[in-house]
Amino acid sequence: MPSHPLDGDIHVAPLYLAGSTAICDPALQPLLDHGFTAQSDELANVYVSSLDQHVRLGFLPEGPDNTLWKVAAHSDPFGPPDWLATFDDNTPTELVTAFTTTLAARYSEDPDAVLTGARRPAEEGFRPLQEAGWKRGTWQLTTLFTAPDELAGLTHRGGVLNPHAELRGDQDRWLLWGGHDGYSSRWYATFTTAVPVDLIAATTARLTDPAPVLRYESEVPKRNRNAARIRPAAPPVPTPLDVRRAAAARARSHAARPVSRAPAATYSPTAHLPARPNHGRRVAAGRS
Repeated sequence: MPSHPLDGDIHVAPLYLAGSTAICDPALQPLLDHGFTAQSDELANVYVSSLDQHVRLGFLPEGPDNTLWKVAAHSDPFGPPDWLATFDDNTPTELVTAFTTTLAARYSEDPDAVLTGARRPAEEGFRPLQEAGWKRGTWQLTTLFTAPDELAGLTHRGGVLNPHAELRGDQDRWLLWGGHDGYSSRWYATFTTAVPVDLIAATTARLTDPAPVLRYESEVPKRNRNAARIRPAAPPVPTPLDVRRAAAARARSHAARPVSRAPAATYSPTAHLPARPNHGRRVAAGRS
């Protein structure tokens, strides 16, 4: 990372050090595009569900803890979840988007495959990590993967787990993490036993994608910045239309006008672009 402070949009790699954008739109859109419906409460929590109420997602910036995202599937809409995936408030938004994109596509193709379909081997969830060169280890019935820089990892616990303990978060079948140790820099994602492995594989594949991601400087956790590869984002290249608008603006600014008229505005080559939302990350009550 440069020794001087950055300000504005930056590119960050690897993804697991980038932090969350705390914006829900990218992860919600795949579900909405496949017919899911959304509603929100007065606290800005957002709830998304399939039309049959079998799959639900919660974006919970004002939830009871630091879990920002919960995704659950219910074969009985009035019963407890068959499976649950969670992502905390430091988790890179791209990982949630990878999960929901695959979930939306699979549920649109075959709802039963998402709810009660045949289970695939855990190795399919591991494969993207192996192909990216992550270090593999085992301890008793637990499989461990660690990134080359040791700043991200996955733990898969074998054997029989208590389903109720998994749903409460007391036991983890799958635990994905990244970032330097610390409340404001490390993130965690969990997947219970029945989460379809192809959804987990989509998440681990996105995690190992080496392409940098766009962030606002303040969104990157401070403890992760020295280990991350960070560079300023290049300003947008003016289009031919931008050039013509600039020329027209300069011509207007030099034209003679009555004193009573307001002066022409100075042209900015990026003025026509929409502002990037939520540059400042809102911190929910009780979080730092």
